[in-house]
Order: sequence, then C-alpha cells, then structure tokens
Amino acid sequence: MSMTDPIADLLTRIRNANTIRMAHCDVPASRMKRGIVDVLKQQGYIRDYRVIEDGVQGSLRVYLKYGPDGEFIINSLQRVSKPGRRVYTGAEGIPKVLNGLGISILSTSRGVLSDGDARTQHIGGEVLAEVW
Repeated sequence: MSMTDPIADLLTRIRNANTIRMAHCDVPASRMKRGIVDVLKQQGYIRDYRVIEDGVQGSLRVYLKYGPDGEFIINSLQRVSKPGRRVYTGAEGIPKVLNGLGISILSTSRGVLSDGDARTQHIGGEVLAEVW
C-alpha cells in the first residue's frame, strides 16, 4: 500500500500514542521524519528517539514525554502543509503559534528547523506542522 502523506502518518502516530499515554511509538524512518522528531526533541516535546535498523527502511522509535503528574506535553500536533495544498512562507512571514507558546516546524534549504531557528537564520520554507 502506498502512502500519500508519510509526515501526516508520523504526526498521527505520535498524537494517538500520546492520547493513550504510551511510553513510545514506532514509525517507518526517513530523513524528513528524523528531522521532524529531532526538532521535537530539541524543543522539549519528546524525551528522545532512536533509529532502529532492520535492513530495509528502518524505523524510528519515538519516546514520548509527560509532565510530573502525567499531564500532556504535546497538547496539539497539526499538519499545516498537505499534499493537496502546500504552504510556503518567507523569513518575515513565519507564523507564531499561540503567540510564541508553540512552535512551527519548517522544511528549509538548510534542513528541518523550528520557527525560532529559521527566524534566527533568516530563511523561509515549507511549514510542515504546528505543535503546542
């Protein structure tokens, strides 16, 4: 079965695992997905991730993070740019999520970056997702 939007699949698997408070979830690996989970780790939304090699494509094991009393760290994880409607932005137009409480994840010419890193480097790109 071919998948039309693997990034949406990644976000949905993380969202579903987070909803039932799983410790981790596994997703098929790719460089783009690795970049997205790397940004989530740098920004403190997940504990860690690990690449599991299986000889074919490999998979990413994403370790989810919760607060001290079990509260959610990721409250919302939404796909912005979709295969049917791509959303691009320049460096000046990078959206702020909840007035800076959340982050946007962008695919740029310098790799997958958070909105803050893209503003610092003054580059735009495709807005992949919003997290808060």
